[in-house]
Amino acid sequence: MSDRPVGVGVVGHGYWGPRLVRNFQNADTTRAVAICEHDENRRKLARQANPSLPVVTEVEELLAIPEVEAVAIATPVATHHPLAKKALLADRHVLVEKPITRSAEEGAELIRLARERKRTLMVDHTFLFTPAVQKLRELMESEELGELLYYDSIRINLGLFQPDVDVIWDLAPHDLSILDFVIPHRPRRISAIGASHSPSGLSDVAYVTLDFGDNLLGHLHLNWLAPMKVRQILIGGSKKMAVFNDILADEKVRIYNRGIDIAGSEGRRTITPDDREGRYQTLISYRTGDVYAPWLNRTEALFSECSLFGRVIRDGSPFFNDGLSGLRVVLMLEAATRSLNSDGGFVDVAWDRLEDL
Repeated sequence: MSDRPVGVGVVGHGYWGPRLVRNFQNADTTRAVAICEHDENRRKLARQANPSLPVVTEVEELLAIPEVEAVAIATPVATHHPLAKKALLADRHVLVEKPITRSAEEGAELIRLARERKRTLMVDHTFLFTPAVQKLRELMESEELGELLYYDSIRINLGLFQPDVDVIWDLAPHDLSILDFVIPHRPRRISAIGASHSPSGLSDVAYVTLDFGDNLLGHLHLNWLAPMKVRQILIGGSKKMAVFNDILADEKVRIYNRGIDIAGSEGRRTITPDDREGRYQTLISYRTGDVYAPWLNRTEALFSECSLFGRVIRDGSPFFNDGLSGLRVVLMLEAATRSLNSDGGFVDVAWDRLEDL
């Protein structure tokens, strides 16, 4: 095991690339050693911001630099597979932006290739590193919320329109990765409806419903046409409820001791219109208790992720945002797309695709 920081080459210097460069430079376990960018104007900006780093045009040039031990890919989703494949074949470790690939087939190939080459394949599901999402997972593991009843998310803003993916593939990976991380169940089937208001024909407004079975539902509201930015998740439990509001500077997570208590019935009894006795024996009372905001540290999520990337490469530290986690998100995205193309009908998620991995 070496204490030397891992040299990382960053591919793509648009919106997310500069953030990756900064955090790789600040982390103790990594350092940015090169940048690759196709666009000439962005290359100029990259050189101005990082005068000590080589800035190249093609990924082959980046991979030829001996100091590049790992590659971070921050490019459009259609390029994730070919770029990550080139890096893995060159025996480089890979961190790839979400979603991992545009298809399950591509994702599975990268997972197999990383295993064959004994290289780390990490997916940039940055929200999993936020103290707020870590707290949500802790609440679920401790069963403080009780039995999970629903997951409801609103993720809306004005833009940014993507040229190659719709609003589901752009925004839903955040919530689907959070669901996969926090909830100890997988959705059996998914329904999605959407609408396009631009010449691209890609949905810019969409509603996705996830059916987990046992009366557990998830719902995602995704919108590029909203007049304001909203990033909010509600998780309802039988004991307590949690709200994660990412827009707030403080108290991003609030826990409500509120809900309903059902007395006089055993389990989830179904009351029919003719079941007069059952209706009167089932008494619903509303519970209103305290609201509190747990303390959360202020460590930047991307900094934590970049630091972990270096530790995984150097000493094999365990990590949860591996290739399989990225593939699970893609399988849910594909189910949502199939539903979207079938007028919103429920579509089974192809979890059997994971069996060979």
